Amino acid sequence: MSRSSPLTDHDVYLFREGSHAHLYGKLGCRLEGDGAHFAVWAPNARSVAVIGEFNGWDADAHLLQVRDDDSGIWQGFVPGVQPGQAYKYRLRSPYASEAFDKGDPFAFYWEVPPASASRAWRLDYDWGDAAWMAERGRRNALQAPWSIYEVHLGSWRRVPEEGDRFLSYREIAEPLALYARDLGFTHVELLPITEHPFYGSWGYQTTGYFAPTARYGTPQDFMFLVDTLHRHGLGVILDWVPSHFPDDPYGLARFDGTCLYEHADPRQGYHPEWHSVLFNYGRHEVRSFLLSSAMFWLDRYHLDGLRVDAVASMLYLDYGRQPGEWIPNVHGGKENLEAVEFLRKANTLIYRFHPDVQTIAEESTAWPMVSRPVHLGGLGFGMKWNLGWMHDTLDYFRHDPIHRTYHHDRLTFSLWYAFNENFVLPLSHDEVVHGKGALLDKMPGDDWQRCANLRLLYGYQWAHPGKKLLFMGGEFGQKREWNHDSSLDWHLLAQPEHEGIRRWVADLNACYVATPALHQRDFDAEGFAWVDCQDVAASVLAFLRQAPAAPPVLVVANFTPVPRYGYRIGVHQGGYWRERLNSDAACYGGSNLGNAGGVWAEDVPAHGRAHSLALTLPPLAVLYLEPGG
Repeated sequence: MSRSSPLTDHDVYLFREGSHAHLYGKLGCRLEGDGAHFAVWAPNARSVAVIGEFNGWDADAHLLQVRDDDSGIWQGFVPGVQPGQAYKYRLRSPYASEAFDKGDPFAFYWEVPPASASRAWRLDYDWGDAAWMAERGRRNALQAPWSIYEVHLGSWRRVPEEGDRFLSYREIAEPLALYARDLGFTHVELLPITEHPFYGSWGYQTTGYFAPTARYGTPQDFMFLVDTLHRHGLGVILDWVPSHFPDDPYGLARFDGTCLYEHADPRQGYHPEWHSVLFNYGRHEVRSFLLSSAMFWLDRYHLDGLRVDAVASMLYLDYGRQPGEWIPNVHGGKENLEAVEFLRKANTLIYRFHPDVQTIAEESTAWPMVSRPVHLGGLGFGMKWNLGWMHDTLDYFRHDPIHRTYHHDRLTFSLWYAFNENFVLPLSHDEVVHGKGALLDKMPGDDWQRCANLRLLYGYQWAHPGKKLLFMGGEFGQKREWNHDSSLDWHLLAQPEHEGIRRWVADLNACYVATPALHQRDFDAEGFAWVDCQDVAASVLAFLRQAPAAPPVLVVANFTPVPRYGYRIGVHQGGYWRERLNSDAACYGGSNLGNAGGVWAEDVPAHGRAHSLALTLPPLAVLYLEPGG
């Protein structure tokens, strides 16, 4: 029985031009009536057949026909295909009689790994997030507060009574939404849920670029998770990995017997550090594949943003390579010109179709204008991770406070470049794995000082210009390094010091979201002003965060365990200054030293200002103060 192909000549034109961003509606398996239409790109194959549960995996039962337009697309209708049935493509290599079975690059659903077949599936779902979608342009704006809770779904919470199994998409939805909402986070960022063969890759070795992993349920189950987060007022960001993919035999690598999605030369097509395969961005059809993947998650799953992994590895041909292990571009340079073109194209199309979302680059170098518009010469991302801030800040906090006076510039240097990009300040999963220990482990001193240091770190992070990101477990001071095979140590919340850290993060979020001065000008130099960055001997910083028509916030941080009394800070106006937050408050596990709720400004000039405050600075603590009662 035959059916017409969903592919039009115009689709093929855009596909081959490298600008088709909605191929997921054209290629792959499309259930239709009493069967399914299949279409797959395999230009170098001698033959392609569909094998599956519907035909007893018989390679002779349903051969596809190659289109006569030189597109390399094979297609055909297969009767009797039912939703949920497993299938693969049996391809014959252009070399000799070699045959191999591949999963569908455009599959919406896969078998649970280590099984490796694709499944026929529809994406019908009755969404309930209309209220969120109607206003998310405001919630996702660059001027809005962004406090991101980064989550790995398989290890956030488990069920020890059932063999320590992880929760399904539906099981985790309500608990995660309530927890993140009650802590005041504005967004949840998910480590990659795109289908991946090796659980230990955390999703960063993607096989299914159009499928949420079946480990936690069906595509509709994942939609339910996103829907639930939205209905609780939380945006959802997905880690997306267009930089590399694994070489599993059923995946994209050597898909039609040749290097189709990847470069053939290992100096361009294989990454020695990750032992994975690199996309060939110079091939138009590959660009269409990746553009369509990005658009798919925004179109069909209502996601609010994509955090693009390993952008630096895409931009530089010599990334992670020694001399002689890479091939220069046509100008003799190390820049990957095709990757630059792809990223600009992707961001342009994403913002054209979804102006109310954001793309975020994990880019670890000083590549210019990553988060600037394409028409101005930038890469077009909405935001970029500030990995320099992360490295310098954690390096500073590792030092015993007695030595911090010699490393003061680690804290102040970030403000020299803080507004060159639209930065996110990340304390991510990368900082609590591979022997690095938990964030709490990085803090020096006894148990009390370590907790105080961690609260100080968060108070400094939330006050610093830039959006905020914290990996799960950090919000209550997880004591051991993250392990993807076990749950977070939720029992720690029974201990006052850990519950105090959790409460501190919640109060930081509440203050950050409610205070325009702390978020409205995160990317504008006018939103920040030093009061004193030169008290190296005392290891104290003081600065203002400010926004139009809003009270400023004075931030004063004491990075030593020595209380400081009568510490004078210049302010621009007299009157009463309220102590909005104090990380040393007893409710957070601190020593309860502070300013009894506020302090009156005196007509004593300091720091070039006509008035000043004589403050008590608690040990290893940060204060947020605001003028007025």
